[in-house]
Amino acid sequence: MDALRDAIRSGRLAPGTRLPPYRGLARDLGIARNTVAGAYAELVEEGWLSARQGSGTRVARRAEPARAEPARRPQGPSRRRIVHDLLPSSPDAAAFPRAAWLTSVRRAMAAAPNDAFGVGDPRGRAELRGTLAEYLARARGVRTAPDRIVICSGFAHGLRLLARVLDGRVAVESYGLDYHRALLHEAGLATVPLPVDAAGARVDELPCTRARAALLTPAHQFPTGGPLHPGRRAAVIDWARSHGGLLVEDDYDGEFRYDRQPVGAVQGLDPERVVYIGSISKSLSPALRLGWMVLPGRLVDEILAAKGPREIWSSVVDQLTLADFIACGAYDQHLRRMRRHYRRRRDVLVGTLAERAPHIRVGGIAAGLHAVLELPDGTEDAALRAAKRQGLALDGLGPYRHPDSTMPRREGLVIGYGTPPDHAFSAALDALCLALPEPPQGEARAMTRLRREPAAG
Repeated sequence: MDALRDAIRSGRLAPGTRLPPYRGLARDLGIARNTVAGAYAELVEEGWLSARQGSGTRVARRAEPARAEPARRPQGPSRRRIVHDLLPSSPDAAAFPRAAWLTSVRRAMAAAPNDAFGVGDPRGRAELRGTLAEYLARARGVRTAPDRIVICSGFAHGLRLLARVLDGRVAVESYGLDYHRALLHEAGLATVPLPVDAAGARVDELPCTRARAALLTPAHQFPTGGPLHPGRRAAVIDWARSHGGLLVEDDYDGEFRYDRQPVGAVQGLDPERVVYIGSISKSLSPALRLGWMVLPGRLVDEILAAKGPREIWSSVVDQLTLADFIACGAYDQHLRRMRRHYRRRRDVLVGTLAERAPHIRVGGIAAGLHAVLELPDGTEDAALRAAKRQGLALDGLGPYRHPDSTMPRREGLVIGYGTPPDHAFSAALDALCLALPEPPQGEARAMTRLRREPAAG
């Protein structure tokens, strides 16, 4: 109620603005519907809102608009307020399965042995490692045993630990997270870019890089999209065997594939040559800070030495809860529901762009939580500026490109469709369409003519 009053008083919610239905807002905020309905009713009584049957709840029209508060002097660089978050690979926070998670918390705490509340084992709780070994074998085709799994606080933590035991060069995809490259550089490791095409990373160039390890996203290349071609999956294992190399497999959203069953992990081809790293940051929530490393036997002791003698990163309570959540089937149920949810989001995004911006090609949509919008040369920076004016948070392709890559520079936007709440998703897409570059003049005339001409037959 305080937030709504402030928004109306300051003019951020203009008179006549329609508020989201209380059921949708309650779902997004994770609170009871009656709580939102009661807040709306109270604000109607106070005169802030008006409600009419059939027209919903709106900001009341006052005789005199509220005076705008004096603008505060910005602290540091001026930043436009973010209205719509379309940053890639963030999940829908409102969809977190609170009730099922709470049930697993209670069950896990009731069954927890006394030693669970002592000094934590740096390997992670045995209950979670055993459950993960079974789940990863069933869902991702990973071949491992519980004693080869080390729990970490997410992919970045796992990569930091691994960087401490690697030496030499690390081959990375020419388009990938600059943050991951920075972690490797901080550990004193040089990175060498591998070109990326429609079939994934060009692993045939690995021998020329003189790299000792390769960091890849085989299930769904990030950010350009698409799985690593089957021939290249075999080829990277052949390279690792013949050159004594190591593949680091980032399975950041392997569960979310929409055109067929999820692609199995490359780790299953040779568990002694692959470090498989996964987490629940995309599937459940990044707030839980839980991930896992599936290691070749020779690296387990080195990783544990790098991690330290005690578990100081991942909550034991969360580990036990996740073990129960997976074992009881709630995790599988949640993933099935979220696949349907994200696929609907993806279809709405693709449909909206096909209708309102047919000159923009959309790629990378077979899996994951993001899409890549390919832009004409020289338009990415202007599109990012236009997006900022529309209150959009999104990424361009530019920062993902390795600075030493010899690939031709690509222009595009990386659009995440997981984060916006349901009631705001269409508005986010409206703002996105306004930020996109116009089609070339000749193409625009052709599209106009096609719209006017009736279809044959």
